[in-house]
Amino acid sequence: MNDTDPRIKILLADDEAMLRAGVRAILDSEADFEVVAEAGDGREAVASALAHRPDVVLLDIRMPRLDGLAAAEELRRVVPEAGIVMLTTFSEDEYIARALDCGVSGFLLKSGDPRDLIGGVRAVAAGAAFLSPEVARRVIAQFGEGRLTRAAEARRRLAPLTGRESAVVALVGAGLSNAEIAGRLHVVEGTVKAHVSAVLARLGLRNRVQLAILAHEAGVVSE
Repeated sequence: MNDTDPRIKILLADDEAMLRAGVRAILDSEADFEVVAEAGDGREAVASALAHRPDVVLLDIRMPRLDGLAAAEELRRVVPEAGIVMLTTFSEDEYIARALDCGVSGFLLKSGDPRDLIGGVRAVAAGAAFLSPEVARRVIAQFGEGRLTRAAEARRRLAPLTGRESAVVALVGAGLSNAEIAGRLHVVEGTVKAHVSAVLARLGLRNRVQLAILAHEAGVVSE
């Protein structure tokens, strides 16, 4: 997305044609969305991303030839400017941790609310992380009996942050973009970007999704 063309360019990759048609119908209902290409497998998704340079890639986890996880790793290498949103089902929880390591920007349930799809695409295009509410609950639930321990560990990791950095983390956890956080905290967007980068480096995190999950674990997400 740029100043001359404000539309959000989207690549939709899923091996199920009917699902692609349904998702595309939702995306096409938004005037600022443009689906620039569709792909039916991972290799095609990577090739299409190179050709069309989308702002957001909607990527199914399970696809032939090159699955969504491998495709995400390749996309991060060849089109790092594109935000990647994984399309998942309730039966694919085991893939979420691996997808986080691939540097994805968000997760959406295929059976979720269409408003989450629209909001997720806009959030990721703006540089934010996005977890649909159902996915966020399931990610945290994966920790099972260790949830309290992980909550304490998350709070311990966040404790050394400054007050401003903590405020930024809480808003990242709420899914806000850098611009939205800047408006909420009354600072320039560049200051927010610098805080996010510094926090990621200090905590050893790869991306905003991991930071958002840490904020959820610690119970510091802003409303």
